[in-house]
Amino acid sequence: MFFFNLKGRLGILKKYSDKIQKFGRSLLLPIGVMAPVGMILGITGAFVQSYMIARFPFLGNPVINTTLVSLRTIAGTVFDNIPLLFAMGVAYGMSKRDKGIAVFASVLGYLILLISMSVWLKVTGNMAAADVMSQVGQIKVLGIQTLNINAIGGIIAGLIAAWATDRFYNLELPIAFAFFAGKKSVSIITMGCTLVIGVLLPFIWQYFVTGLTGLSVIFLSKVGPFFTAGGERLFIPFGLHHLWNALFRFTEAGGSYVIDGTTYVGVVPTLNHVLFTLGPNSEYWSLMPSLTRFMAQQQMLCTMFAFPAIALAMYHTAYKENKKMVKGLMITCVVTALLGNVTEPLEFSFVFIAPVLYIIYACIIGIGAVALSLVHVGIGYIRGTIFDFAIFGLLYKDTNWVSFLIVGTILAICTYFIFKWFILKFNVKTPGREDAPSLDNTLIKEKRYGEIADIVIEGLGGKDNIVNVDNCITRLRIDLKDTKLVDQKILEKSGYSGLFFPMPKHIHIVYGPLVEFVRNAVDERLRK
Repeated sequence: MFFFNLKGRLGILKKYSDKIQKFGRSLLLPIGVMAPVGMILGITGAFVQSYMIARFPFLGNPVINTTLVSLRTIAGTVFDNIPLLFAMGVAYGMSKRDKGIAVFASVLGYLILLISMSVWLKVTGNMAAADVMSQVGQIKVLGIQTLNINAIGGIIAGLIAAWATDRFYNLELPIAFAFFAGKKSVSIITMGCTLVIGVLLPFIWQYFVTGLTGLSVIFLSKVGPFFTAGGERLFIPFGLHHLWNALFRFTEAGGSYVIDGTTYVGVVPTLNHVLFTLGPNSEYWSLMPSLTRFMAQQQMLCTMFAFPAIALAMYHTAYKENKKMVKGLMITCVVTALLGNVTEPLEFSFVFIAPVLYIIYACIIGIGAVALSLVHVGIGYIRGTIFDFAIFGLLYKDTNWVSFLIVGTILAICTYFIFKWFILKFNVKTPGREDAPSLDNTLIKEKRYGEIADIVIEGLGGKDNIVNVDNCITRLRIDLKDTKLVDQKILEKSGYSGLFFPMPKHIHIVYGPLVEFVRNAVDERLRK
């Protein structure tokens, strides 16, 4: 009986683990849009600042200035509607059936959620005056004054829309109501559900906010960056780091900040306002180190310092006959991280063969993040590329980028010696130290996606053994009927940089930033 119950509990755990991972992946779509738009917003926001025009007078040219201001306004619209982006992204990512219907329903559901909370505020007499609404947790979204629930509102609408799509896609109704059956019912049911939630949510929202505020005590402490930065690294192997980041970036867990009488909830909305609207000449620029300590500068520790150090340690510990191959692989991993903020290829080269070393790595990044905070480094934004360092570190004033380089250099030196010692001491089979021949990634380099797809399908036991194919930023995520049919020797020919089974009947295959093209090729082969 015990083992029966244990098996059942494991099955339930797997079910919810799958859903959590899927939810984390669904956040990638809005976050992926925010990254390049944020870059545009950052560049234009910097170049229209008075101090930047004083340094580069040509920026004051009416044509150039008007163009930059216009682009900034357009990009700012995206960030003004982050909850709506989350609604559509979550609906698209979580639904299994008609994703278009799910996205459509999510938009309607989000609007109904906003207006129902607005009606509740009006009916109960809690509607605040426009000049003080931000001080009491209210905001105007799409012309509707409502509770300031930020990205949570979009996520709620997206989840309901996805559920309604999968559950009621083929709903049959009596002939008299047949017009509203099937796909049409999805939007109606979504609106009905969000209406009820919108009425009930104000009663429980204060308790939810209290809980997140309690969590913020940890995040906003002097050692808070250790948990945010180190936690992100630990969540990466499970694909849940986006969910972790969203917690303090878009909710009360990241703190609430009052600027000129307006309350901003979460790190990102506050940072957007200070960085792109107020600028370095504002009195609120002093907030930057307390905001950026949770953002890109943490990631830059990985991409600019830890990764080159880890790559060098792996190169120096590789067997002599494999050093040439390892050199090419390490350079590719480092450059990919520096230019694209994609860290998984290198991280997956040791996370599962040396989990203790990976935990040490996460702690190193956490300690480095705390050190940056203590010396008041203030380098925004979200991504940790070399371009972000140049724009948000070098071009903006008072970012303390010199201290960032000093801390990063010390971290890199320590990381190199720790990794080298650990690999040699415990004979860790990092790239170039395997007993088997090293993997050849020629197919990936040459972008021969069709050939890769054929190998993947064959290595996974054929079409009939593949249940579902999905991907995140760097890896294929595939559900299988029988993992015993997987032939790793065949899969090695595809040039992957990592392979593991996070759960029974589920495999992850890491291909780096080109994984979407591999997934498309696999889908095409499966449809034939």
